[in-house]
Amino acid sequence: MGMKTILCFGDSNTWGADPATGGRFGIHERWPGVLRDLLNQYAPPDAPDYWIVEEGLSGRTTCRDDPVEGDRNGLSQFTAIAESHKPLDLVVILLGTNDLKVRFAPTAQDIARGAQRVAKAAMNPVIGRDGRAPSVLLIAPPPVARLSYFKEMFAGSGEISLKLAARYRQFADEIGCAFLDAGSAVSSSDLDGIHLEASEHAKLAEAVARRVKELIG
Repeated sequence: MGMKTILCFGDSNTWGADPATGGRFGIHERWPGVLRDLLNQYAPPDAPDYWIVEEGLSGRTTCRDDPVEGDRNGLSQFTAIAESHKPLDLVVILLGTNDLKVRFAPTAQDIARGAQRVAKAAMNPVIGRDGRAPSVLLIAPPPVARLSYFKEMFAGSGEISLKLAARYRQFADEIGCAFLDAGSAVSSSDLDGIHLEASEHAKLAEAVARRVKELIG
């Protein structure tokens, strides 16, 4: 069947932000890299079964224009990014945490609808293989933990974040894409409240790898 291409489209947790240092985890620590290692563990190094495209951007939202950080609208960015990596077999979307910022006056429903819009954009035959739309896996971000540095920016987000998984599941079902609740597998770090520690990246990669096998073999 040849090598399969998976686009991992997300924010700083896909980029690999380290909650302890603010830097970036290494390629074998952040979840897309661990996913690549897991899926290709039995393949020759020069002939992987899966090609993982890492498209994580700190501050990226689902579909909101950020008046402070700018150029972070995931929906606006998605098509150009996806077409640059086509043909795609699977698109994995992990967005929504940044939509919890106070300046967006967030609700769980609005955030999930924004994520659904990105998922809809990914269900496009133009970016798939052989005229077929790629499979899409929509991931609900894990709930916010104890906030420190980001306490003012994400004030009041904890309660809203607990409602995201149910809404994401509902809206994924509406459009017929796959769903994963990241909160069922990982927890945000109490070091900053929103990012994943290395051990959680590994757990998330394992959860995503299981879904990859179910969706595209």
